[in-house]
Amino acid sequence: MKKQLANKAIAVATITAMSAGLVACGGSGDAGNAGNQGDSATDSTANEGTTDQASNEATEAEEEGPKVITDENGNPIDLGGMEIVVRDWWSSEEQAEPSNDYEESLDEYREWIQETYNFKIKQVAISDWGTTPQDFVDYVTTGGDDNNYVFILRGDAAIVSAMNNGLMYDLATLDCLDFTQDKFTSNLIHEQYAKGDSIYAMSAGIAEPRTGVYFNKRLLTEAGIDPDSIYDMQADGTWTWDKFEELMAKCQRDTDNDGVNDVYGLTLNEGVMTTEAVFANGGSYVSKDADGKYVYNLEAPETQEALEWCVDMYNKFDNHDPEGAEWDYYKEEFVQGHAAFMVEDEYAGGPGAFLADMEDEVGFVMFPKGPKMDTYVNVWSNNPAAIPGCYDADRAWKIAFAYNLYTEAPEGYEDYNGFLSTARQGVFDERAVTETIAMMSEPEHGTVAYHDMIPNLKLGEELVWSIGPNADVAALTEAIADTWKAYIDEANK
Repeated sequence: MKKQLANKAIAVATITAMSAGLVACGGSGDAGNAGNQGDSATDSTANEGTTDQASNEATEAEEEGPKVITDENGNPIDLGGMEIVVRDWWSSEEQAEPSNDYEESLDEYREWIQETYNFKIKQVAISDWGTTPQDFVDYVTTGGDDNNYVFILRGDAAIVSAMNNGLMYDLATLDCLDFTQDKFTSNLIHEQYAKGDSIYAMSAGIAEPRTGVYFNKRLLTEAGIDPDSIYDMQADGTWTWDKFEELMAKCQRDTDNDGVNDVYGLTLNEGVMTTEAVFANGGSYVSKDADGKYVYNLEAPETQEALEWCVDMYNKFDNHDPEGAEWDYYKEEFVQGHAAFMVEDEYAGGPGAFLADMEDEVGFVMFPKGPKMDTYVNVWSNNPAAIPGCYDADRAWKIAFAYNLYTEAPEGYEDYNGFLSTARQGVFDERAVTETIAMMSEPEHGTVAYHDMIPNLKLGEELVWSIGPNADVAALTEAIADTWKAYIDEANK
């Protein structure tokens, strides 16, 4: 290991803190009864080269109580040298060297768990974004192979079908996973991919920040608006649809008096704003009731109000895309300073994203709250992790046990939010990082959507892509209502 574990005292404390969430058991074979926690074997070389103080701290930590999760004989759970691959579409084969204290501590912790429980684990790209859903289905339906995979997936009809047809292992049957842990409840993927008492996918860690509002500070200043006032409104709870409209109206101007606006109030991908506005008003397209059944929600007053408001905003501030323009024309329009506000996801301002080319300074706040909401919300959309349903119970349990350990934070970093570190490498100012982006990952400001869980429901082409300037919301709703209700009824069977 990079640092001998006086560092072990850190890892020991981490495991102790995790023990409630990692109560193991019941797996057959070598897994044993991991709910019985006793003394661990002492590593006689663990403290070589450390100071006496560090050695004493490690000894004291070992004497305090549970250090590792053990079987019925008091021995650490032994995964028998199992090699596990967390497969995604972005991780490189070679792990990068740590770039900060958090990453160094994480590396040390992960080395320690692999040594302690006798397994190896790595995360690497195998599929690509496009093929991942079908790759998972093909792998399971053909019986898998000798690899031990955790698949990182994305929302897709093929994955919903896989869940409904038993191709995903039911994680609720694996008692080494505790879905009341903060690392699961902070993103809610397990609730999104639940059906009845079963859970088919999970995500561990803080939810990724999603849709917000970027603003051009220069254009606001020229319109007589203090850019910081938007952060102040966000902070005191007065950042509302009405305020947003008021500011867009002030910024939208014909600066050379030729009858054509030179600065527009808004530019965006309308589909992104439309769905965010629905949830920002307490609405949804599909909800879920207390019995876990999907509920048709398109005609709910909150949803309809949001759709009508979006059409009004597009008519007033966004009806200006050149004829024949590409769908992502809005990006260049904002970068070039032709619009004061842009509704877009947080990653657009990250390192290497398209806003990196922008010369003007930008701010970023959460999407304003609608009249039916008393707080701000963004719709989380983390990548679900699944274990193939073709694995037997013992194999699935061991993989889940290892993945659960792998996704824990090292001691001292339990509240670490890596999205903030990444944001600081992008275009965001300090208030965007510490106020907006931090807020976006907090449980009270996040939710998940269920419309993607309904097979055959195509939100974009059946509704959202048609919500633009001059759209007739009532007619669009009437045209698809019976079809959507039928889709939902089928999904509830």
